[in-house]
Amino acid sequence: MKIVRHSARARVAAVGLAATGALFLAGCGAANEAGAPAAGGDGATELSGTIAGAGASSQAAAMEAWVAGFSAANPGAQVTYDPVGSGGGREQFTAGGTAFGGTDAYLDEEELPLALERCGGNVLEIPAYISPIAVAFNLEGIETLNMSPAVMAGVFAKQITTWNDPAIAADNPGVTLPDLPITTVHRSDESGTTENFVDYLAAAAPDVWTFEVSGDWPAEVQGEAAPQNAGVVGAIEAGNGTIGYADASQIRELGTVAVGVGSEFVPYSPEAAAAIVESSPQNDEGRPEGSFALDLQRDTTESGNYPIVLVSYELACGTYPDQATADLVKAFFSYVISEEGQQAASDNAGSAPISDTQREQFQAAIDSITAGA
Repeated sequence: MKIVRHSARARVAAVGLAATGALFLAGCGAANEAGAPAAGGDGATELSGTIAGAGASSQAAAMEAWVAGFSAANPGAQVTYDPVGSGGGREQFTAGGTAFGGTDAYLDEEELPLALERCGGNVLEIPAYISPIAVAFNLEGIETLNMSPAVMAGVFAKQITTWNDPAIAADNPGVTLPDLPITTVHRSDESGTTENFVDYLAAAAPDVWTFEVSGDWPAEVQGEAAPQNAGVVGAIEAGNGTIGYADASQIRELGTVAVGVGSEFVPYSPEAAAAIVESSPQNDEGRPEGSFALDLQRDTTESGNYPIVLVSYELACGTYPDQATADLVKAFFSYVISEEGQQAASDNAGSAPISDTQREQFQAAIDSITAGA
């Protein structure tokens, strides 16, 4: 099912990347030991210079590993990434404020023309980060719960308001549920994680979740709000009877929900997330050659598929104004999709590596990046 965006995204001015503690610099992070092929393969071409990116906080841990691994093989090059969120990442990229971007939702019908104009007629959308979105909760003594799509949608739509509601109990026979109010936690900022999550609710439980699909949480359904994945996780941890959604790499020790798929309940895992990505078609309608936008099958009933999956894209231009930037972006993206880069992300973030077929397709697009007027 295609993600349909009806609300216009707020437009903000492009801003430079500040050197904050949240910004990742090449040469630091948890994956310094990861190797990356030097430019040119035989080391004859030494990369130098700096490129900046910004975007999805969901891929923060993966980006930390990618930046560190790339830097280890290319000490003269520096890559920075500011995890400001998907909306901010797309805005900065389309406005020309960054060399590359990260986003949990592909460019929409308003953003794509801006990106094409900025990028000389072609823009790359590479789905290099695949991860389940975990539905996490904080209930003392309970580590996992089952929820059918309708029950989950009812909880977040505020139709189910206590943990011992009969609908939740029916999905969890034998579990003693507390007579405790449910506090839902959602993102306060525009977020690709939100967009992917509500897209699932709308596809799998359309009779219950009747709100538009957007990166902004619907104003009609209020709960506790927090910025970025880390903020949502922190709010869930700080509460009692709280439940929210976040990239699975960041949920730490919270309880998690196994999602109803067909006749079974499927817990999140990289393998289950990868399964639905492999079976989902590519959206080619009106998109450039470098785009690999996917229409995820959220309402799947296939065994072993986890449908609340986040596919985070790396955005790049097909043409950059100078050769140095083109070379750096091409080399960095080549590392990101390489076996070494994908393994580094898996080790650091628990993501699912892309397939060899995907790698071959993505590499052809990356190799086409050029410099021009």
